[in-house]
Amino acid sequence: MNENTWSGKNVFVTGSSGFLGAWVTEKLIGQGANVVTLLRDDVARSYFHLEGLDKKVTTVRGSLEDYLLVERILNEYEIETCFHLAAQTIVGTANRSPLSTFESNIRGTWNVLEAARNSEVMKAMVVASTDKVYGESTSLPYRETDRLGAKHPYDVSKACVDMLCSSYFHTYGLSVAITRCGNIFGGGDLNFNRIVPGTIRSALIKERPVIRSDGKLVRDYVYVEDIADANILLADTLLRGREKGEAFNFSLEQPQSVIEVTQKILSAMNSDLQPIILNQDLKEINKQYLSSEKARARLGWKPKWTFDSGIRKTIDWYKKFINSY
Repeated sequence: MNENTWSGKNVFVTGSSGFLGAWVTEKLIGQGANVVTLLRDDVARSYFHLEGLDKKVTTVRGSLEDYLLVERILNEYEIETCFHLAAQTIVGTANRSPLSTFESNIRGTWNVLEAARNSEVMKAMVVASTDKVYGESTSLPYRETDRLGAKHPYDVSKACVDMLCSSYFHTYGLSVAITRCGNIFGGGDLNFNRIVPGTIRSALIKERPVIRSDGKLVRDYVYVEDIADANILLADTLLRGREKGEAFNFSLEQPQSVIEVTQKILSAMNSDLQPIILNQDLKEINKQYLSSEKARARLGWKPKWTFDSGIRKTIDWYKKFINSY
């Protein structure tokens, strides 16, 4: 990855105030990019604000569902590269409120794609999808050649995102590529219903962590900085004219059960707490994990962080965060 690629370049990041978006924004700022972001809501304790990133970017107020606003941003700020990371990402919320999830994830994506199609200066777009687009499969790990088999609202919304990107590449030649990642963890994730931040917070405040499932769900876990780097590497690859229209899986390729992850976190924190297992039916697939062979072979990507080293850094971030509040 050539860091000089971004010096002085105009970049649009949707979802900058979100978990992954803030890390991508921070890395782009560090490499000299002029970052423009679209903010619907202010999240006071988000990584974006805590690290002062809001003072280092150009912020436009509004939502992705407003097509004319998105088009104005791309044209007025002469955006050359877009990282479309904004989405409603919480599975439980999607199950309760599918229409708002579809509006945000599907309409928001086609607005960005259409605005990019009509831009005269846009050169590359990276769009965040998810491993959940593959649905339930007896053939694991998932590979990019597998069919999309999403069934539930969040999963379906992201499968639509994938197909929209593919459509805009095949029909209009748009320089777009898709990331499909395992479960991302790291400092700054304020959704404490997720297993990593939830377990860390519980241990810090001396409460037993809660596992909503039976603890046997198997997932990929990957540290946030590796995924931020993957997004920037993929955009850099697009700018060099390669991998347009492609999707890439990114993971550590070390699937673990929820209970294993919980126990590893508690052990790293020297906690003797035992989790409460609710054994709720969450309408989730039992096993989901990815092959990153394509990303290794064609992008030269490989994770720099092991699960253990990423967890240690994540724990350190939440210790400071919890103590501050």
